[in-house]
Amino acid sequence: MVEPCLVVGVLDNGAESLAPEALEGVRAADLVIGGRRTLELFHAVIRADAECKDLTGCLSQVPQWVVEARQGHRRVVVLASGDPLCHGIGGYLVEKLGRLAVRLLPNLSLIQVACARFKQPWQALRVASAHSRDVGEWHVGAGPEHGLHGVLQVLVREKLVGIFTSPENTPGRIARMLLAEGLAGDFEMAVAECLLQDRECIHDWMDVAAVSQRAFAEPNVVLVRRCTVPKDALFGLEDARFDQRKPDKGLITKREVRAVSLARMALQRDSVIWDIGAGSGSVGLEAARLCDQGQVYAIEKNEDDGAIILRNRASLQVTNYTLVQGKAPAGLAEWPDPDAIFIGGSGGELRELIQICLARLRPGGHLVMNFATLENLGTALACLAASATVWDVTQLQAARSRPILEMHRLQAENPVWILCAEKSVSVAGGA
Repeated sequence: MVEPCLVVGVLDNGAESLAPEALEGVRAADLVIGGRRTLELFHAVIRADAECKDLTGCLSQVPQWVVEARQGHRRVVVLASGDPLCHGIGGYLVEKLGRLAVRLLPNLSLIQVACARFKQPWQALRVASAHSRDVGEWHVGAGPEHGLHGVLQVLVREKLVGIFTSPENTPGRIARMLLAEGLAGDFEMAVAECLLQDRECIHDWMDVAAVSQRAFAEPNVVLVRRCTVPKDALFGLEDARFDQRKPDKGLITKREVRAVSLARMALQRDSVIWDIGAGSGSVGLEAARLCDQGQVYAIEKNEDDGAIILRNRASLQVTNYTLVQGKAPAGLAEWPDPDAIFIGGSGGELRELIQICLARLRPGGHLVMNFATLENLGTALACLAASATVWDVTQLQAARSRPILEMHRLQAENPVWILCAEKSVSVAGGA
């Protein structure tokens, strides 16, 4: 019977970090796979006649190396940092090779060691990794294509986060990301350098601005904790919570209409959403807060409204929201296919927009449109009828109480038609 590949978690104090079983496994290996620094660290333990392979930059080749070695009845050990199943190679190898082909001997996670150094309980800590390709400094509005996007989404929704950094995505870069998003005052950071090495150095809790200007020795891990917690409601924010241009009553989708529209979009936590004609940004920003693992792509042609959207984005601490200043449909081709689309304004291009949206919407996705005029409603209905899409219309008219002397009366808001269409799987498959 071919022995499974042994994945051993190691730390930077070398052989001292290994239990007897793990140490014996490394000594008995015919092939040892690991990063360059890790292989050097265990040079004295690895047999002189054993083959060593450096996986640096070659991660995709590791499963084949393992398969070929096992076919030759060679004992294989993969050296992984800390706990191989915590943002490590362990899960990747199990996925590629199968559970029976892999045996894991985990070690302490460096995040766990860092928490011990800072005397920080870590049962509620969320772990994130900045071990992604280097795409440069963070910029406001960046999407999932940026290597730090996932880290930022974890930071804004958790109270305590431990981050595995990389030579490119450093503590300073993470701090500068928080500064760019206007979040620096809400967080503090601690950095542990070179854990379990002779040059280990611990930097206790610091403000974000200070970390942004410093360089730290590699390797390092970071703890980030929130000092203030936002108090906004999760859903159904008051209209006054949004900055808005006010030619009349306010260029905003009112709360009652907004709540129904968001409900009809059938959002999931990881939904990709388009917001076309974003106005003050109220619908898209609330959607982004609900879909904290997703992304909202918004477009607005009016520059003043675009500036308002960015202020609302910063005020609500929404970071999974990308705004394009322009007139749809220009720019939509570069966006990923959406799970839900909201059209709040069309700029006279309604028919073309609906056709594009129905073509790009993912199977089972929802298109929700708000109309205040009969003409636009009629155009949209004709377009949907020609597409054989299942749709329905809801007319919504709310009345809000207003003081009058020592009493109250009801004042009606303008009626709005909410037109909803769902792209069926069968229609998508036949397209």
